[in-house]
Amino acid sequence: MTATATTLVPAAGESGRVRPRRRLSPGRRLPAARLAGPLLLLAAWAAASAAGRLDPGAIPAPWTVLDTAVRLWTTGTLRTDILTSVERAGYGFVIGLTAGVLLALAAGLSRAGEALIDGTVQINRAVPTLGLIPLFILWLGIGETFKIAVIAIVVYIPVYLNTHAALSAIDSRYVELAEVLGLSRLRFVREIVIPGALPGFFVGLRLGVTGSWLGLVVLEQINATSGLGYMMFQAQNYGRSDIILVGLLIYGVFGLVSDTVVRRIERRVLSWRRTLSS
Repeated sequence: MTATATTLVPAAGESGRVRPRRRLSPGRRLPAARLAGPLLLLAAWAAASAAGRLDPGAIPAPWTVLDTAVRLWTTGTLRTDILTSVERAGYGFVIGLTAGVLLALAAGLSRAGEALIDGTVQINRAVPTLGLIPLFILWLGIGETFKIAVIAIVVYIPVYLNTHAALSAIDSRYVELAEVLGLSRLRFVREIVIPGALPGFFVGLRLGVTGSWLGLVVLEQINATSGLGYMMFQAQNYGRSDIILVGLLIYGVFGLVSDTVVRRIERRVLSWRRTLSS
């Protein structure tokens, strides 16, 4: 016993010091870290404009774009366009989110549902959504209905795909345990299915939020009389690149803010998980 202990002591460290544990995690989360990249791009844009490296007619300076945004807001046109765009994106997002979750649950919890739904969704995913616009115009007209329908399709596809993938990845041992414990279908869904599907659902939710804004850019240039896309289309006809940049920056801010909100909700809902990002 003594000889064994004597042999093991030097092997622990020749110099008698304990080797410090190497940290492999990314480290602590930095405050407002996601703003660093956009602020750096804004600083580079301002510096290039001040140095005369950018053509003011093609890419106006940030202060010119800000002045244009303030003027449009003061006249009231920008407020109307923003409210119209948010309303369209909101309706399409809610419909697409609801459809994506329900279809994913039906396909993930039933072999019959998977046979009927999954193949159809995969075909829909392979068809460019914006390529459906001419057909939707013939079916639904050129009013608000077709715009909301296209946004809903853009949203439901990533929500369905990621939620269905998370459901399919739930460990079968949990299902067997639920059967052994005699859980009802409702308790099985509440205690096993929903917690297991939430990580994938939030990934799809983030993609869906971004997709709603991306689809809006194109849709609001088709027979629209208001909205940010309409504002940018009109600015293109008059060669007003400053107004176009105002619209693009607002879309970017909306996308960043909505994604940040979803990420915060995800961290709060999934606080029980210990992941690399946390």
